[in-house]
Amino acid sequence: MDTAKAKTNNLATAFIGELRQESVATLKCLERIPKDKFGWQPHERSMTLGRLATHIAEMSGWVAVTATTDELDFNAKEYKPFDPQSTSEIVELFDTNLKSAIAALENLSDEEMMKDWTLRNGEQIYFTMPKIQCLRGMCFNHIVHHRGQLTVYLRLNDIPVPAVYGPSADEGQM
Repeated sequence: MDTAKAKTNNLATAFIGELRQESVATLKCLERIPKDKFGWQPHERSMTLGRLATHIAEMSGWVAVTATTDELDFNAKEYKPFDPQSTSEIVELFDTNLKSAIAALENLSDEEMMKDWTLRNGEQIYFTMPKIQCLRGMCFNHIVHHRGQLTVYLRLNDIPVPAVYGPSADEGQM
């Protein structure tokens, strides 16, 4: 079997296609966030709009971490959230992480995708599951979930909501 052909037909190829497709709508949402709304939140227990957008941009980096490692240990190094000073910084972080995710997936074999991946905090194990399951649930679905929240934040701030899976009333497509 030609290994170059096998690599282009693996499971990761489908994930790359999905990631690229989803990133178009995610990018449209992120680009619309005005800096003066970064501190807005719909409820005291909700993330601020800026933190939510940053979380989405950071989560795109989780794909590469999952694809290239066997675990993530929160205890191994101190996490410092990205603190954007502009919308363009959030968009740039998302774009950088997206490129990194695609590159990591391009080098991920089907065999590697079936290997276990662990999320832990020192000795406390949150979960162990195959990388393919972690990519789907903790990365891809998680990004889409928070993007859905972000569209609500946009609506509540009278910021036009872009088309995601179909027409948007805000873009005159209904």
